[in-house]
Amino acid sequence: MRRLAAALIAAFALLLPMAALAQSAAQILEDHRALVEKPSRTTIGPVIAALAASDDPMVADVLAAWADRRLGLRKADGAFVLVSPVAEGVALRLLDGSDAGVLAASEITELRPNAGVRGMIAGALVRFRLSAPDPAARADALATIARDPAPEHLEALRQSLGEESDAGLRAQKARLERLLTLRFEDDSAARVAAIGSFSGDLGLDLRAALNPLLAVTRVALPLGAVPEGNLARDLTPGIDLTEAEAYAALVSAGLAPEPLTAEALKAALVANVEGGMVAGFPVARLNTEEARAAAYSALEAEGRVPPAATEDEVAAAIAAHRFVEIYAEPDPAVTTAAAEVLQGIELKLAAMQAADLGLDALSLASIYFLAAIGLAITFGVMRVINMAHGEFIMMGAYTGYVVQLFVANHTLSLLIALPLAFAVTFAAGVAMERLVIRHLYKRPLETLLATFGISIALQQLAKTIFGTQARPLTAPSWLDGALSFNDIVAISYIRIAIFVLALVFLVFFLWLMQRTRLGLEVRAVTQNPSMAASMGINPDRINMLTFGLGSGIAGIAGVAIGLFAQVTSELGSAYIVQSFMTVVVGGVGNIWGTLAGAAMIGTLQKGIEWLNPANTLAAQTYMILFIILFIQFRPRGIIALKGRAAGD
Repeated sequence: MRRLAAALIAAFALLLPMAALAQSAAQILEDHRALVEKPSRTTIGPVIAALAASDDPMVADVLAAWADRRLGLRKADGAFVLVSPVAEGVALRLLDGSDAGVLAASEITELRPNAGVRGMIAGALVRFRLSAPDPAARADALATIARDPAPEHLEALRQSLGEESDAGLRAQKARLERLLTLRFEDDSAARVAAIGSFSGDLGLDLRAALNPLLAVTRVALPLGAVPEGNLARDLTPGIDLTEAEAYAALVSAGLAPEPLTAEALKAALVANVEGGMVAGFPVARLNTEEARAAAYSALEAEGRVPPAATEDEVAAAIAAHRFVEIYAEPDPAVTTAAAEVLQGIELKLAAMQAADLGLDALSLASIYFLAAIGLAITFGVMRVINMAHGEFIMMGAYTGYVVQLFVANHTLSLLIALPLAFAVTFAAGVAMERLVIRHLYKRPLETLLATFGISIALQQLAKTIFGTQARPLTAPSWLDGALSFNDIVAISYIRIAIFVLALVFLVFFLWLMQRTRLGLEVRAVTQNPSMAASMGINPDRINMLTFGLGSGIAGIAGVAIGLFAQVTSELGSAYIVQSFMTVVVGGVGNIWGTLAGAAMIGTLQKGIEWLNPANTLAAQTYMILFIILFIQFRPRGIIALKGRAAGD
């Protein structure tokens, strides 16, 4: 008999899916009319499963209409219909797909499933949307599941995975299937395998799926008691949690009364004074915390005050209990695997963040080097303290802005602005050297004051011409966006362009100083002007050209900096201090020193900003203090000059 019963059950199990496939959506709804008219999460499951298993092409439309409350009953004959609002009322469609005309809304009984039932219907609909002919519809279904995953989505996703023809969507489905497996699969080994497959993955969706597995609740229990559930760790009061938090856990678990506050203690004692006594304690002796606590305990024993814990009782209660964290996930194998993967992710994230910080520092260093390379010529080679160097950067940025007013093509305007900015600031530098600087050589204090005054005058002139409002200097479209290596490490194309430009000027400066007659003459005049003059070199002409060259390079730096910074009359002021620090720290008169100084200051500034991201002004202050200390120990900079020039 047992074998016969087992055979009948097996046959029924085989025939049930075939019967569901043979039934139409209309037949399934009609057979379960009572459940459909008054559905609940506990009873409607078999009906939705039967609809999902049916091969009726109308099933998807029926489920979608049911979820959207567009499935109704025609009052005339009780037939199931799909309704759509129209001007005259509602348009009807039978469950075989045929139109059934238009009726007034009052002639239809609307079926209104609750939110829980609609969620079950949505889970059944996923199978149809994941297998839709339109790839966009399938992608939309994946996005919907990713936003609000549910256990019922897992099987539908697995079924559609083998049918997916699009390689990109197949990869997305496979990833989403593993994410749902680690959350909703019943088999522990499958969940652990799914978690392990993500080792090293930095996706935000993975971290969003793993973090709930490691969510914990704080539990208090008597000493010696064995905690129920998946133990995360033991907590030590005073280290892992404060004593107030520990006692609050005891109160919430019903293991201790509420703590007694000073106000409540005073009020209770005052309310129970009788003949100068409180529960047998003279009022005059209630002048210590211990005496007042003892009096309250006596009142508590007599039932005259509500139970409450004094400070000593709080400490004793904490000492008599154990505090632990219990994982919300009951499977230890799953939490162990999740913790290991998340630990690996944290290590990789730290490495990626360090790489991103390094890229930021390199980018900032290239900006400082580009801003300081002109100063390395005027200050490092000529020993002229030019406080107006920042204004040459500002003039270059405004030159780029003016060019864009007349040339709409941003690429062409940039190509025009770079040499034009060099020409404008070169001419301004030559004029400044001829009119002011040449009269002040070897008089550093007068040079500083004169150039500082010129700096203020140039700023006011810029405000008069262009106003105080920031002007846009738009980068070409091919410089938009950023080069992204992953979700964390990225660098903008503008910063890359500035880095390349800084390298170009480094090579240009080395070529100019080492391979050209001008460079030879500049080095000769720098080391010994009198000897250079006796050899037929005109020191005045060389000084003029050198100062103009440094100013011209500052103008090109202004165009580059203006692509990402606001072009205002104060633009140069933001870079003059860093430019001087770059030259001095790197080593006066040495281009390699300027490069090393820019790298050091850029890295230092980014490092301080990372340690204190909320206060960039403090970062600047700390950086300047560090530079002051550095100069105390190495006054000639990172790479100091050697030979006769070093002593000048």
